[in-house]
Amino acid sequence: MQVKMTVNGEEVTRDVEPRMLLVHFLRDELDMTGTHWGCDTSNCGTCVVQMDGEPVKSCTVLAAMASGHEILTVEGLEQDGTLDPVQQGFMEEHGLQCGFCTPGMMLTAKALLRENPNPTEAEIREAISGQICRCTGYMNIVKAVRWAADHQPSPLAQEVRS
Repeated sequence: MQVKMTVNGEEVTRDVEPRMLLVHFLRDELDMTGTHWGCDTSNCGTCVVQMDGEPVKSCTVLAAMASGHEILTVEGLEQDGTLDPVQQGFMEEHGLQCGFCTPGMMLTAKALLRENPNPTEAEIREAISGQICRCTGYMNIVKAVRWAADHQPSPLAQEVRS
């Protein structure tokens, strides 16, 4: 079957098996390997991407279900050579170790900050609670999201760029 969606701002069309998962579509069809595939049970959250601005576990979404939607992967966070504040925050606050959970964490954080530009530590922890990190203990991830919240561009600056 044919699927057509916008991925990181670019429209893509491919013929795929009806049962193909979005995570495999992104990795195998589009070569976007930043979206990781981890547990096969939708528990770990390493495969989180945004669909129409909402975090989804791409191992639970068929590519066919994503057809007609906008998908954002970790590859789409950086714009014109400039890291997104969430990416920069993970660098500044050492919010990663092995990096396996990091792309999903970043996309979840990005959605959180869009909805709540000034989250508390508890709100950050709740937002990322569907994702497992076996390396960091979450403390630096929370600090990274907090850093990003403190360094988001102002709404006026975003309007000027648009």
